[in-house]
Parts: sequence; structure tokens; C-alpha cells
Amino acid sequence: LWLRGLPLSISAAVGFIALSGVAVLNGLVMISFVRGLREQGHAPEPAMREGAEVRLRAVLMTALVASLGFLPMALATSTGAEVQRPLATVVIGGILSSTALTLLILPALYTWAHGAGKRLYPR
Repeated sequence: LWLRGLPLSISAAVGFIALSGVAVLNGLVMISFVRGLREQGHAPEPAMREGAEVRLRAVLMTALVASLGFLPMALATSTGAEVQRPLATVVIGGILSSTALTLLILPALYTWAHGAGKRLYPR
């Protein structure tokens, strides 16, 4: 919002709510796939790497479709566009950044948390 000079409004807040659902869903899909690999006997790091590689296409396609779908709203200049632009800007920026976080940071956090769990609760 700040980069585009748009105010934080009710529609932007609605965009944050919608965005949180999409971001959580992407992470949940990734983690559930990795848990399935772990149940098949894969080690944590290879399972996370394979999960990120296999789910890469699905996560990127979801982000691309959602971002392109909101692009007309973000670029609109007609009547009512001042309400739509903040919502679309929040969703587009958030989807792009949450996709990067899902594909880059989530695997690192999962692997780190698994290592920390082994140190805290050895079997």
C-alpha cells in the first residue's frame, strides 16, 4: 500500500483477511505433502526438498492465477476503483511474498524445527 501511495482502508483490511487464508492454505498443502513423505519413511531434509520440488508448480500456478485475477482491479481507474485498488494491491503483494516465503522459508523452518525437536525430545 505504501509503495503505491494507497491508504489503509476497510477494503485493504478485507484483502489482508483473504490473503491470510490463501497463505495458510499454501503452507498447509506443502506441510501435509511432506508429512505424507515422512510417513513413507523419508528423512526430514530430503522429504522437505522433494515436497518443495513437487508442490512448486501447484503453488506457483495458484499464485500466478490469483495475482493475474486481481490485476485489473489494481489497475482500474473507473468509478469505484478507489475502493478496489487497496484490496487488489494487498492481495497481489501478499500472494507474491507469501509464495516466496512458502517455497523458501517454510522448508528451512520445518527442517530447523525438526532438528530442534530431536534435541529437546530425544527418543
